[in-house]
Amino acid sequence: MNTHEIDYRIIGEEMQCVEVELDPQETVIAEAGSLMYMDRDIQMESIFGDGAKATQSFMGKVFAAGKRVLTGESLFMTAYTNAGSGKKQATFAAPYPGKVIPMDLSLLGGRVVCQKDAFLCAAKGTSVGIEFQKRIGVGLFGGEGFIMQKLEGDGMAFVHAGGTIIERTLNPGESLKVDTGCIVAFTREVDYDIEFVGGIKNTIFGGEGLFFASLRGPGKVWIQSLPFSRLADKIISSAPKMGGNRKGEGSILGGLGDLIDGN
Repeated sequence: MNTHEIDYRIIGEEMQCVEVELDPQETVIAEAGSLMYMDRDIQMESIFGDGAKATQSFMGKVFAAGKRVLTGESLFMTAYTNAGSGKKQATFAAPYPGKVIPMDLSLLGGRVVCQKDAFLCAAKGTSVGIEFQKRIGVGLFGGEGFIMQKLEGDGMAFVHAGGTIIERTLNPGESLKVDTGCIVAFTREVDYDIEFVGGIKNTIFGGEGLFFASLRGPGKVWIQSLPFSRLADKIISSAPKMGGNRKGEGSILGGLGDLIDGN
């Protein structure tokens, strides 16, 4: 294997975190700011690029870091190495309610494409890059834009997504229509395209937008029940408006109800 072999366990239900167990000199790479806690003998190091190749040239690191910026991530990642003599743990937390998905890339064809900001952490040696959508329709209407994240390697990687996660295995030629915001990830063999909802009434009143994402097998796909954008929209719509009152929570009393409730 080119990547470090790490053990792990997923902790929690609705706000999950992943505890990674490292043998001496083993390393896990993670997004900056995702650390929850770690043992004393684990050393942190900020790395430029994606951490896949220790001998990568400076320009190669600049190019890798630039690709990460295109997916909304920072220029730097953080490497956590066990510098002690026994097994040590480092734990990483998802940034919003949902699930942490463990992916053994060696069993998934060595590459998984996922939504932007999905990557949480991975064994050192995993490449975190970009996947450019060549189809104009997918880039404009697919919900993820032209650029998605790409995880490559032969070790463990962990991504996070909102709500409940459904994993589907598609047979050759089998297709699945998915809301454009609900795609978490898919393996390299899956064909990703967009499909028009169809029908004037469906388009205007269906509430699903103009397009579905179309995923065609063979391969595996992961789907989330609560995209972060949907959660953010609900929070914003319920927040106090400038010069107005907070949206009532089903009460016909409005502001008087808030007063009675102590809000």
